Amino acid sequence: MEYKRDENRIHLIVYHLVWCPKRRRPVLKDAIATDLETIILEVCDTHGWEIIELAIQPDHIHLFVRAFPTNSAADIVGKIKGRSSHDLREKYPQLLRLPSLWTGSYFASTAGNISADTIKKYIEAQKGI
Repeated sequence: MEYKRDENRIHLIVYHLVWCPKRRRPVLKDAIATDLETIILEVCDTHGWEIIELAIQPDHIHLFVRAFPTNSAADIVGKIKGRSSHDLREKYPQLLRLPSLWTGSYFASTAGNISADTIKKYIEAQKGI
């Protein structure tokens, strides 16, 4: 990965983010997973975040994303969770059975040039599970 230059900064900010549906229910399947992927792509595109790798499993999501120095992991997860919860629960009434779509927690890790390939390979391997 290359460093990005913009205005007055040079940066390489990449996050490995993982979060789960409430009670780790395996609800992220079929059309729901497809729509969720579209939502994640749209949210990231809107904010200028570059998705390096994305794996949606029935009971959790791995997102490896490049962001700006002004974006925290909490910002990214919060915006994706908020939009996806609203849109998916509106479209799929079965998701309303959960008290909320997402747990309040998430995993976040930063990566640099050395570990980026390792994280990408790990997420790619998750797709085959």
